[in-house]
Amino acid sequence: MHPGPHRFCALYVCLCHGITDSEIRDAADSGCAGMSELMMRTGCGSSCGSCIETATGILSEAVAPLSVVNEAA
Repeated sequence: MHPGPHRFCALYVCLCHGITDSEIRDAADSGCAGMSELMMRTGCGSSCGSCIETATGILSEAVAPLSVVNEAA
């Protein structure tokens, strides 16, 4: 069975803490702007560290559109 057009599958980024890409984007939407803050909020990247590069990339992509919206306001 395939997901419908509006359903998204979350991908695990941090296996140690079970953090998904969706949770990282939600954190960005809530004002999280950096990896150190993401670590404090979710634990992502605070154990083995193998997810830090991916999590940083997702967080950067999620924060970038928010800064454009804030500049336009």
